[in-house]
Amino acid sequence: MLKRAFDIAVAITGLLLGWPVLLALALAVRLDSPGPALHWSRRVGRGNRLFRMPKFRSMRTDTPDVATHLLEDPVRWVTPLGRFLRRSSLDELPQLWSVLVGDMSLVGPRPALFNQDDLIALRTEVGVDRLRPGVTGWAQVNGRDDLPIPEKVRLDREYMERMSFGFDLRVILATAAAAISARGVSH
Repeated sequence: MLKRAFDIAVAITGLLLGWPVLLALALAVRLDSPGPALHWSRRVGRGNRLFRMPKFRSMRTDTPDVATHLLEDPVRWVTPLGRFLRRSSLDELPQLWSVLVGDMSLVGPRPALFNQDDLIALRTEVGVDRLRPGVTGWAQVNGRDDLPIPEKVRLDREYMERMSFGFDLRVILATAAAAISARGVSH
């Protein structure tokens, strides 16, 4: 209950105080490349239920709907502003909406894309699918894009076993440090 209350409080505060930044970023995305400012990605949430997760669009609108690491030459799909958004993790800010409506939590396993069958199956096998996915997570602060799927799932399971308000705060602080340094972002 404390986790959900904290999620709601941070999401409301972030959206209310951050709306000028969100608006400026949305305008910058629209000016940078043709297409909408937001990309609504089909993701797998709690109980393997599909939901639509918003992100500031960092890739061209004709990009195939697969995980970035599965794209041939992923750099060619990223927009000029998208590089900055991805390295700074600012593309993730619209996910505060998903936290507010209950599809996500601030901290939890990152939601898999709808077509990441290997990741979904491994998470289901170890019970991680029971958790609400997070804007950030233990796996993200321990490697982000650099981790192979079995290692992500091992870290997601470790998070599930260690989950507490204090541990969530530790992950949030580590996320802020990783975002500032752009550590672990490959595209």
